Amino acid sequence: MNDLHQVDICTGPGSSIDLSIPGICEGYLMKRRKYPLKGWHKRYFLLEKGILKYSKTQQDIQRGKLHGSLDISSAVLSINKKAKRIDLDAGDNLYHLKAKTHELFYIWLTKLCAHRVFKKNEAMSVGQGVFHALSLAPSSLPAMASLAQKNSTTLIYEYLMLLTYCIPCSCSQRTPSLSRHSHRPPSVADSMAEYFDASDVIPYETSSEAEASDESGLSDITTTSNSEPDEGHGECRRTTLPAPGKDNSHIGIMTILYNNIGKDLSRVSMPVALNEPVSLLQRLSEELEYTDLLDIANHIDDPYERMVYVAVFSISGYAWASWRYRYKPFNPVLGETYESHREDRGFHYVSEQVSHHPPISACHAESENFTFWQDQRWKNKFWGKSVEIISSGLVNVTLPRYGDHYEWNKAVTCIHNVLNQQRWLEHYGEVVIRNKESDVCTCKITFVKSRYWSSDNSKNEVQGVVLNRAGEVVHRFGGLWHEGIFCDTLPTPKCIWKPNEQPEDFFDYYGFSTYARELNELTPELEAVLPPTDTRFRPDQRLLEQGKVEEADKKKDEVEEKQRERRKEMAKKGEEHVPRFFRKEVDQAGKEVWLYKGTYWQLRRDPGFANTDNLHLW
Repeated sequence: MNDLHQVDICTGPGSSIDLSIPGICEGYLMKRRKYPLKGWHKRYFLLEKGILKYSKTQQDIQRGKLHGSLDISSAVLSINKKAKRIDLDAGDNLYHLKAKTHELFYIWLTKLCAHRVFKKNEAMSVGQGVFHALSLAPSSLPAMASLAQKNSTTLIYEYLMLLTYCIPCSCSQRTPSLSRHSHRPPSVADSMAEYFDASDVIPYETSSEAEASDESGLSDITTTSNSEPDEGHGECRRTTLPAPGKDNSHIGIMTILYNNIGKDLSRVSMPVALNEPVSLLQRLSEELEYTDLLDIANHIDDPYERMVYVAVFSISGYAWASWRYRYKPFNPVLGETYESHREDRGFHYVSEQVSHHPPISACHAESENFTFWQDQRWKNKFWGKSVEIISSGLVNVTLPRYGDHYEWNKAVTCIHNVLNQQRWLEHYGEVVIRNKESDVCTCKITFVKSRYWSSDNSKNEVQGVVLNRAGEVVHRFGGLWHEGIFCDTLPTPKCIWKPNEQPEDFFDYYGFSTYARELNELTPELEAVLPPTDTRFRPDQRLLEQGKVEEADKKKDEVEEKQRERRKEMAKKGEEHVPRFFRKEVDQAGKEVWLYKGTYWQLRRDPGFANTDNLHLW
């Protein structure tokens, strides 16, 4: 790729700038589908003056009927020569493109690089003009106004972007609720300039292999538990953590990510300072924070209204994401478990890491009003400016009163601008909920992908409809997944759900809600009855919660090394890990699923985990 890097050099101030316009490049390429990010379709692309536009046909482009456009100079361009792939990540837009032949691939790649140089030089030219005007006039406003008359709005915008890249700045959060907190710690990239210098063409299939981590995945979800005694908790649970979150701006995350661009980040070992003091199994349990919606659904006779409440419950499991984009959860080691018994909420929950590669987390919760289970597998891909978290595996909920069995997929989670202070998170894609026991109704939920020109008030939008057998809309609902969901087609239109209010000091404590702060609490009473594989005994996670980052980092290495040694020993003996509380089966569709054995709470009670054989994970 040396020849392309030579082409893609940005001319510095003071030297002559080549402003010759590269030739137009157009034609058909394969583009990865937006929803649900599976499969490819053919689209017509036009690259002109550094702007890449696309539509279904050439005629549509000529008529101005565009499906999207992208400024090449603002995007990270990564490639996979073997797969003939080109990925463009502009932060707000992410295009995955594929050429049919290697010749076509190199034509587009060369043109994209040339147009990137053109756009950067164009912006630099405007910048030099502005600096010259400022040097002649003490008051910059007339000079800027004069320049604006002579240059297009696009060029002025490009210059302002150039200043943004070159001058470190602290910007407000995208989420309005966070903007009032001016005391936020600096991001992992101290300035946009560092990132700008690194944002050229990246051949991600040739990047150096990072050491395989013994962690697994990243994600979002919920937990709790029911019919067993809740030792040491009762109604009094902790409301804060032992220590606030530490500043992790010193971590060279840019180097870590760029060495693994396009890869599954679940296999990449990360410094513990990037973690929050809960595991992925605990994060899964957070999806159960609003189980009162299922309690209500189990007492609604109308199947269409019942579906509305189930759908809103599925949305409520994403609410944590507004506050939790600065850190990642600990990835469970193979055999790690977590229980949550919530007498106050009427359910009990158990989860287990059942597979290491691929990483699979299985969980099961029960109450008088519902049963909830899922096994989730996550892939985390870094594309240059954003990280996508893609989960497979279906969520299942049954309501015993009506014999319903609901099943649905999950939306894609994406962390944008992951390397700078304007980092923000969104969910997008379509979620379909079906009742496997009845075809009376189905539900379709769309997590709307934000656009560059969208206002902050329209971010995080979600829309849903409940359809009858004929495909006709019976109910409509919608809102913002971080603020609340409203349904206007019920007999009495109402707000069905709003997230619980955040603690005032949430920003200092990893963005944790009151519910999340309870997850890792360990009382003497609980310590006596939990299995030693429970997440709350994990030493590196406990040390991080106490604010001892350096000690936690060393202990994390020890935990991962112990898992590697255990895996080697099992391989020598020809043994395979057998999960303790979940079993693998094949469903009617031929898909592998992990189901709860139903033994955890029985063993906990008699003979007690202290009297059983347990794995030694730490």
